[in-house]
Amino acid sequence: MRLYAQTPARQSRQVLADLIALALIAAAVKFALAVHDAIMLLAEPGRKAQSAGDNLATGLSDAGDAASKVPLVGDSLKKPLQSAADAGTGLSDAGQSLQHTVGHVATLTALALIALPVAFVLVLWLPLRLRWIRRSATTRRLLDAPGGADLLALRALTGPQRNLSAISAPPGGLADAWRRGDQQVIADLSKAALRQVGLRP
Repeated sequence: MRLYAQTPARQSRQVLADLIALALIAAAVKFALAVHDAIMLLAEPGRKAQSAGDNLATGLSDAGDAASKVPLVGDSLKKPLQSAADAGTGLSDAGQSLQHTVGHVATLTALALIALPVAFVLVLWLPLRLRWIRRSATTRRLLDAPGGADLLALRALTGPQRNLSAISAPPGGLADAWRRGDQQVIADLSKAALRQVGLRP
């Protein structure tokens, strides 16, 4: 199974198409990652809120523990401080939730920005490449089969006429020579059919 044609012109076009497809996919991935990083900047307030909430909760919790040691009124002093510490924990949780949401949005956006262009490129490029690979393999198998050169010659006769311009036609024309089984004409026509696919004899 050949991945690229043997004729220079078709091979160059195939390599160029492959390079363009790879470049478009790489550009899509790079752009998607840049957008992901830009969206993740929106999580910074969440990080700050989480840090501030954690610090506030720790400080107030420590203050509540210290206040609880005051004789007689320790428990009364600790309750409001503990409530404020719980509010700090709530602020920390909100900051963490914001970071999680922003990260989720950033990931989904990046995946969409990668998947859509890559799917578009693959739909345009991959079927053509696979069709050529299958066609070249079929043509090569046909040539190697008994009577394959005769069938390739027929394919050349029924294909685009511009491919036949380089073949010198005997009296009566190429089709008549093919019907008579002229081996030179059959060989020339099968070579033309191979060139049409991008293969060498």
